[in-house]
Amino acid sequence: MTRGIVLVAFIIGALLLVGCSTKQKEQPKKRIAGIVFQEDQFFRLVLFGMRDAAGKNGVELLEANSAGKPDKEVGLINTYIANNVDAIVISPLSARASVAALTRAHEKGITIVTYNTPVEGDLAASFVESDQVDLGASTGRAARAYIEHTLKGKAKIAIISGKSQIPEQAMMRINGFKDEVLKLPGVSIVSEQDAWLAEQATKKVGDILTANPDVDIVWAANEGGTVGAVMAVKNAGKAGKVAVFGTDISEQLSNFLLDDDGVLQAITGQRPFEIGSMAVEAAVKVLKGQPVEKKTSLPGVLLTREKPDEIRTFRQRLKELSR
Repeated sequence: MTRGIVLVAFIIGALLLVGCSTKQKEQPKKRIAGIVFQEDQFFRLVLFGMRDAAGKNGVELLEANSAGKPDKEVGLINTYIANNVDAIVISPLSARASVAALTRAHEKGITIVTYNTPVEGDLAASFVESDQVDLGASTGRAARAYIEHTLKGKAKIAIISGKSQIPEQAMMRINGFKDEVLKLPGVSIVSEQDAWLAEQATKKVGDILTANPDVDIVWAANEGGTVGAVMAVKNAGKAGKVAVFGTDISEQLSNFLLDDDGVLQAITGQRPFEIGSMAVEAAVKVLKGQPVEKKTSLPGVLLTREKPDEIRTFRQRLKELSR
């Protein structure tokens, strides 16, 4: 009986020791800050991708939005430095102006991963993006084909972008677009204005159409600008007379492509869910000491009203990713 009691006590003690040892080995979850700079479908899908990757990798995701304000971006980064996060995954507002705050984080041992927009220097362990020049060039090729086939090779174009918000990214898209449409000698750019939010762009494009009644095409460099451009053309009663081309995609824009008014002709969409997911996964790999690609560029997806089945398939994919 005594031996039995001793044996039971030994087993219980061993189990307690194993339990204590297991608890001691448990590590707190790594914390990764995911920062976007705008509230639109692109960044919402980026966040969904981040959340998906965080869940799969067992890390805590801290979400924040700099709202396109440099001072808020700096404040967020400083907060995360003070909170000793393990990594910051961010779309910087400026390749240069964002360097100082991110350098402070880097010097504190925080892993930096950038996506969508780059940052100068060697701060970022990895950078995940859409090919920005290709995004503009892809839509530019579609616009050039439209000009050749529908407008007999001649067109006056207005451009809506966001150079004052994200200058480096905007210029890459603009240059890509221009390089394609200006291959036609009968094409001219009659106006270039900044308006990256839908409400801004509706008014700005409306003013452009009033001042330049002979404009044939409006190209917008982002989602909000494209939405506003479409609304302005409709408001001006110029559906069928002015065509809109855009960059980025959303459910609303896919609906515009399927409308029978003929206003929105083509857009080049990005892969935001994949961008967010790959950015967080890169941060996790760095924290584990695993190698990562220094730069990953994803091609865009061109959607045109001539291929409605592709639009519907892509729209369904957006809905699935947004759940």
